[in-house]
Amino acid sequence: MCLRMLTAAPRTRAQLADALRRKKVPDEVAERVLGRFADVGLIDDEAFAQAWVQSRHRGRGLGKRALAAELRRRGVDAETVSEAVEALAPEEEERTARALIDRKLAATRGLDTAKRTRRLVGLLARKGYPPGLAYRVVREALEQEGVSDVPEGEWDVE
Repeated sequence: MCLRMLTAAPRTRAQLADALRRKKVPDEVAERVLGRFADVGLIDDEAFAQAWVQSRHRGRGLGKRALAAELRRRGVDAETVSEAVEALAPEEEERTARALIDRKLAATRGLDTAKRTRRLVGLLARKGYPPGLAYRVVREALEQEGVSDVPEGEWDVE
């Protein structure tokens, strides 16, 4: 069962343990199987977390907060989550945030500046970016577009 699950997609130890529990596999048997899988390298939560962070950051543009939440939901321990998320360079996170805003900027033209700012900052917030970074990236993008009345606000924090 575990091999079949791992063939479909990489899984964390916790995900496999949950699947075995649902199938009513005795805990001691499940622990032996999972231990053996870890010994031979079929289960590696650290590698899973690092690959997950890179894949979801590049593919979906998720920020550190959203990536950490997804890894925790998959049963990765807090220390491993922290290490994987911190491996994402701040410059890379900012570059990705800018790319997301650049793609959405045109869709907000014609809207009032405050509404544009809220929508764009909200987009980044939903993707897990910190408020200060989100507001700064949006403000800079709007200013590059020639908008001069970008509202100052509670977002202007780092």
